[in-house]
Amino acid sequence: MTSNGTAVLRVAGRPVGRYVTRPELPARLSPRPYLHPVTTLSGTAVTELTPADHAHHLGVGVAVPDVEGFNFWGGRTYVRDQGPTELDNHGSQRHVAFQLRDPDGFVEELRWVAAGGELLRERRTVAATELTDRAWALDLTFSLTNVTGSPLSIGSPATNGRPGAAYGGFFWRARKESSAPEVFTAGADGEEKVHARPADWLALRGGSWTLVFAGATDQTRRDPWFVRTEEYPGVGSSLAHDERIPVPPGETVVRRVVTVVADGRLDRDGAAALVRKAVSP
Repeated sequence: MTSNGTAVLRVAGRPVGRYVTRPELPARLSPRPYLHPVTTLSGTAVTELTPADHAHHLGVGVAVPDVEGFNFWGGRTYVRDQGPTELDNHGSQRHVAFQLRDPDGFVEELRWVAAGGELLRERRTVAATELTDRAWALDLTFSLTNVTGSPLSIGSPATNGRPGAAYGGFFWRARKESSAPEVFTAGADGEEKVHARPADWLALRGGSWTLVFAGATDQTRRDPWFVRTEEYPGVGSSLAHDERIPVPPGETVVRRVVTVVADGRLDRDGAAALVRKAVSP
């Protein structure tokens, strides 16, 4: 850990990710810890930070656009019957402490704070594992506990009236290249066929790299995927797809996503094999 709050994630001694715990960002970007850059084992970057098209996209992390009306995603808020609107409703995720920290991972405690009060307490677990000499896995679990004493709910632009925009939860802003990446699951190809649908795994394939995302719990696998390739390259797991998620006082929402980070352009069989290895009990 460095003095400016940055930890380096390593696989087999090689740096593959930089985790920033206390980013210096404007409030409208909903400041939060993030992983960037994340790289393949050969060193190819597969994340972007504050890109021009969406300045609030911060590498890999957890971001939610609506926690009881507060924006922990960044940027504008989608308001029903009004559209994307600039509101002074941004929250921030504040690093409290590492409960465990090793070269290949950590367990972190965070506070989700908005309007001067803490809404959620998060326990985040991140682990990096070597799969082959060309692929490794990033295992990220987040547990969000309502600490307010009052009922909370988690929403998305979709639950607020914007069809197809159920983003919020785990999110990976991928590397933008001259051509859009390909996206596929075990049974479908293309953004239109895979977006807003659940799948055991989903692959995003760029020019010389492939990311394969997999829900690692039954509940996570039930969440549909949020996918963008043409507008920008990004993949997330949708917490609030069809309806808001209630979080009663003291209750906890848990999700776990494992991402294979591979050099080269994997086909279906290759993606499926690495997922099996990464998510094996």
